[in-house]
Amino acid sequence: MEGKEKEKEEAKRTMIMKINKLKETPQEISQEDAKRQEAYNMSPRVRGGSGSADPSLLYRLIIMAETTQMEVEVPTEAASPLPAKPIFKPLKAHEMSDGKVQFRKIPVPPNRYTPLKKAWLDIYTPVYDQMKVDIRMNLKSRKVELKTRADTPDVSNLQKSADFVHAFMLGFDIPDAVALLRMDELYVESFEIKDVKTLKGEHLSRAIGRLSGKGGKTKFAIENSTKTRIVIADTRIHILGAFTNIKVARSSLCSLIMGSPAGKVYSKLRNVSARLAD
Repeated sequence: MEGKEKEKEEAKRTMIMKINKLKETPQEISQEDAKRQEAYNMSPRVRGGSGSADPSLLYRLIIMAETTQMEVEVPTEAASPLPAKPIFKPLKAHEMSDGKVQFRKIPVPPNRYTPLKKAWLDIYTPVYDQMKVDIRMNLKSRKVELKTRADTPDVSNLQKSADFVHAFMLGFDIPDAVALLRMDELYVESFEIKDVKTLKGEHLSRAIGRLSGKGGKTKFAIENSTKTRIVIADTRIHILGAFTNIKVARSSLCSLIMGSPAGKVYSKLRNVSARLAD
């Protein structure tokens, strides 16, 4: 019996502690519970008694205190101003490659040694001064070597310079090849006559003659109408220009290789040029 009384006293003591804790932290009471508590307090039993609250209501409040937490908003004195807009400058070549120097090597064909020697200053100036890329001729390996510098503004300048030097090695003039440095949409496409049609002997010679025309007339007509530059080096053909223009020029050259007369190709070029102009 004494053990049961002790358990009841401990339970009562725990209940009183929870009630005191509940009084210290105000909780939200529903309207129904508030009316019920008010009616219970106004009853004679409560007024004449010790003033204890409704046990069922206290039990609800205890459960609410254990399962819910109050969120208190602390008003700030003044909203802190937003940070300034970040400015991200483009990375330089040496920063993109973690400080590593990037190289490009372009082999020099034997038939381009003399033209390269004569036009070296015209090649060196735009690459070194404008593109900020180091360039040199390695006589032992017979290659033009390109290297990025600390002040190279963009890593793509190295590839543009390599394309420029490679275009010169293929046979393009300096003023035409320089366009590769200034415009991003230009590139060089190469193919061989045998890729279009297998020709041998005099048939191959006649096909090359049809491509060039008398005094280069046909080649110049295709270049001017398609805004491209064409180099015919033996059986290889190189075209410099934009994607759409190269496609039109290649179609005209393939028609000539297949045996179409120049007049028919001119008429097609005229129609295509008018369509491109629109």
